[in-house]
Order: sequence, then structure tokens, then C-alpha cells
Amino acid sequence: MANVAKKVSWSGRDRDDDEDGRAGETTPLLNGTGPGAAGSARQLTSSSFLRIGQLSNVDLNEDIHELETELPRQRPNEIPHNEKLLSLKYESLDYDNSENQLFLEEERRINHAAFRTVEIKRWVICAMIGILTGLVACFIDIVVENLAGLKYRVVKDNIDKFTAKGGLSFSLLLWATLNASVVMVGSVIVAFIEPVAAGSGIPQIKCYLNGVKIPHVVRLKTLVIKVCGVILSVVGGLAVGKEGPMIHSGSVIAAGISQGRSTSLKRDFKIFEYFRRDTEKRDFVSAGAAAGVSAAFGAPVGGVLFSLEEGASFWNQFLTWRIFFASMISTFTLNSVLSVYHGNAWDLSSPGLINFGRFDNEKMGYTIQEIPIFIFMGVVGGILGALFNALNYWLTMFRIRYIHRPCLQVVEAMLVAAVTATVGFVMIYCSRDCQPIQGSSVAYPLQLFCADGEYNSMATAFFNTPEKSVVNLFHDPPGSYNPMTLGMFTLMYFFLACWTYGLTVSAGVFIPSLLIGAAWGRLFGISLSYLTKGSIWADPGKYALMGAAAQLGGIVRMTLSLTVIMMEATGNVTYGFPIMLVLMTAKIVGDYFVEGLYDMHIQLQSVPFLHWEAPVTSHSLTAREVMSTPVTCLRRIERVGTVVDILSDTSSNHNGFPVVESSPNTTQAGWVAGLRGLILRSQLIVLLKHKVFVERANLNLVQRRLKLKDFRDAYPRFPPIQSIHVSQDERECMIDLSEFMNPSPYTVPQEASLPRVFKLFRALGLRHLVVVDNRNEVVGMVTRKDLARYRLGKEGLEELSLAQT
Repeated sequence: MANVAKKVSWSGRDRDDDEDGRAGETTPLLNGTGPGAAGSARQLTSSSFLRIGQLSNVDLNEDIHELETELPRQRPNEIPHNEKLLSLKYESLDYDNSENQLFLEEERRINHAAFRTVEIKRWVICAMIGILTGLVACFIDIVVENLAGLKYRVVKDNIDKFTAKGGLSFSLLLWATLNASVVMVGSVIVAFIEPVAAGSGIPQIKCYLNGVKIPHVVRLKTLVIKVCGVILSVVGGLAVGKEGPMIHSGSVIAAGISQGRSTSLKRDFKIFEYFRRDTEKRDFVSAGAAAGVSAAFGAPVGGVLFSLEEGASFWNQFLTWRIFFASMISTFTLNSVLSVYHGNAWDLSSPGLINFGRFDNEKMGYTIQEIPIFIFMGVVGGILGALFNALNYWLTMFRIRYIHRPCLQVVEAMLVAAVTATVGFVMIYCSRDCQPIQGSSVAYPLQLFCADGEYNSMATAFFNTPEKSVVNLFHDPPGSYNPMTLGMFTLMYFFLACWTYGLTVSAGVFIPSLLIGAAWGRLFGISLSYLTKGSIWADPGKYALMGAAAQLGGIVRMTLSLTVIMMEATGNVTYGFPIMLVLMTAKIVGDYFVEGLYDMHIQLQSVPFLHWEAPVTSHSLTAREVMSTPVTCLRRIERVGTVVDILSDTSSNHNGFPVVESSPNTTQAGWVAGLRGLILRSQLIVLLKHKVFVERANLNLVQRRLKLKDFRDAYPRFPPIQSIHVSQDERECMIDLSEFMNPSPYTVPQEASLPRVFKLFRALGLRHLVVVDNRNEVVGMVTRKDLARYRLGKEGLEELSLAQT
């Protein structure tokens, strides 16, 4: 195993605060490289259990600035990385409600009218999510359109001027400088202010909806940096799209609105307090993700299916209807505002950020003999997608190892921006593909060395925003592009897009994938029409659409939602069947080689992600072999000092504690410490903060009554144990956990098989699953990391090592 010291994470910090406010844990590494690591690296067996969560707490109130100034000196030039690791720094969400006495009392007080009020609030929140997501999409679209238009007009005027009198190198320098400077600003704000805003955000949102707490992922600051970053990335001419980040933006909006307050702004609006728990928050985040897809592609049904296929792990009928409502409101808001902006208030013709335009059935229908051709295109898309993912995998590994300093990340982004401009300029300069300008819809026609009344065809692909280039490839009439132009463009853009994905900028991979696929798909269509002597059915626009679907499916491996998104974006149900065939083929072929792009990046970040099913060959493993042991238990009435010591223990950072009580054993002599309930670290911290304990001498003293509101007010950033002062006298007091613990936690016998444990854990969204013996004594605890560390590899069942990465 490679020596792993630290790895650059999505949050980009070596020492991260998670959403609970606890600092990132520091753990001895399993390979013997960390401080106090025992022995050399070894494969874990059932006899050498790792005590999951035995991590140290760091006081958040210490001088963080001093630590950050020291970090650059501690960073090595190379950060070794091993993909067969699972990070201990990621915590789980508490999707399962703690049904303690306080919760049950509150639920019993809710009458029918109060329940209706809560339901109405849910619908109101979903409407607000849709409206705000639509408005954010409008803002991004309008700003990008104006800034990109300004940039292309300046460069076009410069090129036209220097074409006449010579000195085109100045035009190249201007284009490259403009791109690099704009991208520099976009990269600086991401690298130095909020690194989790890098990329499309879809892998992070997938993890969040899977039940993993990614630090800073749904913060207001992340949203601001995401929106500004994606505008600057697209304007800077990178091979990126603004559609992917909309999904992350919608999720952040949903998380913020549903809580009725902003922890970043330290403002509490005292509304929606009932929804301040992970269960509710995660449902709203899935609605936000769907609203983001809907705003990006004008595909509300596709948004719902995206949330179902890629995101939400837990689903119900009412949630589906609310998510569809949020998606529909989102696309309607975007449509209305953009129609007014374009001066056509009553013409709702802009349902999404990208509109593929209408595909006419009469001109572009398909025949039965074309279906094998579409399947072949799916195979090509799967192979090219697998190649894209494999190249991006090695590039990401290189970035993790060597380009981990923010300043280096900014330099790389500027380099890619300058190279993209240079490649575009050289391709346009060398191209002699001239087309008549009359009747064409080119936004910025570059004449260059073409005759008067003609424009350079290569410029329509490079000298434009990617969205407009995609639409041009779909709808430009036959003969608009030379096959050599399309071939060269596909080749160069493929490598540029691959290099760009993973940069420290906010950017999506949807549009570049569609553009690459549309280019080779159109080339395929032109080739077919040559072979068939110009048959009417071989329309290049139709094949551009199928190529786009095949390429995107081959890269991200989505099937159900992507079929519907493509159908809704084209406004044509006719192509539903061929698009589905193409996407299925691309996924099957791509999966044979490598994983999808999002799953690959989740794996590279060592996130304990739980797939839909346990590994197929894992029936031989039982709960006894996968559980964490020994477990720290508390008594029902416990000494305050004991609780403080357990929470402060630097060798332990458990988040759930079984509550046990001794009772006489009827079958044999002695006492049995039977399981009575489960209490969370966050609950214990709130109890200590509010001093909910009594003196030893008088246990009948009435202690201060806490309400669920006290726990909700502390959510989601519970204070660290070091910030709570407990005097020496108070340490001797007693704390009664009966009222606050969950008296009915989920348990499994130690003989239960791994697939059975996995199914229970995954389906119910648990954070802790207590393992008991036949006397109901606690023998272990199953957490997310215990299950996620088993996966199916090329040589059968693999067990990942656990480390603080």
C-alpha cells in the first residue's frame, strides 16, 4: 500500500470542519505511516477489527490562522495516493429519526390541523426552491450571454482588423489573455475561498443524498462561489457547461430555504423550525437537485428521474409529487423571466438554459433499418466515454499527487484557458472550410481568409459558447460543415474537455460531452449520406443528436433520466426509443471498461458511498465479521464526568452510544447489561450545554425540561465538547438519559449475513446499527464505513483499508 499522508479532498482543506462543527479527525494511518500507527500495513481480518471513529477532536476555537500559515511548509511536493482506501473523515447523516420521549410527545400533540399546516409548508418550500433556482439560472444565463458576447465581439473586431493588415498574432494574444485572466478570477475564488465549489458538484450532491456529510457542500458561501465561478469559467472559453453546476446550486438553495435560517449570515428567521433535521433537509435537497436539472434543460420530468436515478437513496410517493412540483415551477420561472428579457413576454419558448430546438418529424423521422446504426453509435459512444473517463482518472490522480497547492491549481486553470484559446485560433486559422453567410444563423461569423459573403465554418464551433455550438451542429443544414472540420474539432475538443474536467473551477461536463458527441455524430451522418449516395434519411442533424446522447451516456452512464431529458430538450417523443437504445448500449459498453465519471470521482475521494446492493459475493460474511468493536456504552443514569471524558477522548470520536442497563440473568448466575436505547453525540452535547443533570445526593430533583426546539436550534453545527465548560462539582452529578435516548434502535443478531445487514442499513438510511447477541447484550456496531469498505473488484470481493485521507 502506498504511504498516504494527506489527500486533497473536495473541501480542499487538510483540516476540515464538518457540518457538526467538529474539526476533521486525525487518525493513525493503517499502513504504519501515521503517528502511533501499530506495525506495518496488513489486511484487515475478523480478528483485527479497526475501531471505527476512534479519532481525535480538535478545538475549533484555537488559532486556526496560525495553523493555516504553517500548512504550506508541511505540504510535500508529492502526495501519494492509493485508491483502495476509505476515508474516515466523512460522517453520515442521521436520516433515521430518534424516536425518544420528546419526539413522541411532540408528534402526539400535532393534531390534524397542525399536520395540514406542516404539509402546506412543505409545498411552499418546494415552490420557493423552484422560483429561486429558476432565478439563479436566469442570472447565470443573462450574465454569461452578455459577457461572452462582449468578449467575442472584441476578439472578432480585432481579428477582422489584423486580417486585413497582418499581425494576427496580436489577436491570438488578446484572445488567450482575455480567457486566462477571466478564468484566473474564477479559479482564485474557488481555490482560495470555497474549494468544494469546484467541478459540477454532482458527485458531492450524490454523496449527500446517499447519506454522507460532505463538509461545506450546502453552504450559502458555496452557492455564491459556484454561481460566480461557473459564469467566469464559461465566459473564459473553457470546454465546460453551465448546466451541471445548476444541480448543485439548486441543492444549496433547497438546503438553505428549508431550514429557515442562514448559519453563514448568522440570521434565524424563526420559520420552518420543524424541518431542522437531516431527514427533512435531505428530502428538500433532492427537490433542489431536480429543480436544477429542470432549469438547466427545461426538463421537469427528467429532473425528477435524475433525482431518483442519481441522487435520492430514499423515496416515497408524496416526495415524488413535491419534487415534480418544484421542477415545474423552476422551468416556468426561467421561461417567464427569459421571455421578458428577450422582449417576448407572452412567448414562453425558453424552458431551459439549453434548448436543443425543435426536431421536425417529417424531415427527421427514422426508419427501422436505422436502429442497428443507432446501436453501433451507442457502442462508439461507450468506447469513447470509457476512454474519456480513463484519461481523466489518470489526470485526476496526477492532480491529487502534484497539483494540490491552490496557487498551482490557479496556474493550471489559466494554462488550460490559454491553450484552449490557442488551439481554437490555430484550428480556425488553418481551416479553409468556407460557407456562404447568407441564410446562416451564426452569431459571430469570422471571415478570416474566406471570400466576401462567406465565413469560416470552424469558427462556428470554437468561436462560440458550447451551448450555441451544440444547437448549430443539431440544426445547421446539410453541407454546413466539411468532414475534415468536424473530425479535427472532435479530436481537439475531446482532449480539451478531458483536461478541463477536474480543474479548480466551477464547471459541468454535460455540454462538452454533448458537443463532442454532436460533432462526431454529424460526421457519422455525413459519411452515411456519402455511402448511400445522399439518401433522404441520412440527415446529419439526427445523427448529431444520437452521437450527443451516446457520448454523454458513455461518460456519465445515466440511462433513464438522460433519455427523458433528451426527449424533453428536443421536444420530440419520436426519438425516445432510439435515444434509449443508444444510452443503454453506451452504458453497457462503457461499464465493461471503467466506471462512470461521477462514480469514479467519488471513489477517488475515498467517500464511503453505499450502492443499491451489497457486493454479490458477500453472503459468506456476517455482522460479527464486519462490525466495529469494542463499543463504548453508557448507562441509563450516568455520571456527567464519565460522559465528558468519553466525548473528549482523543482516541475516540464515536457519534452514537448504546445505552445499557444491568438486569439479573434468569437462566444463569450473574447480571446482563442489556441494550436499552441509543443516544447520539450531538444529543449529549446539547444536554451538557444546558446542564441537564442532578446531584448524586438527590436524584429525585426535578431537572430542567428540554424541548426538541433546543436540539433543533443547535442543528446542524453542534458545538465541540471542548467549548462546553463543566466544573469539578458538576462532574460528580448524574445525568438521566431515559428521556433523550432512542429506546427502539434498529438491531441485528451477530449471525446476520452482510447482504441482509446492508439492505436494512441502506433502505432505512441508518447511521448506526447495533449488533447484539442472543442475550440482547451489545457486541458491536455497524456504521457506514464498515459496509462501504467491501466492494466487488476484478479479483472478487475486496476489503478497503480505512485511513484519515
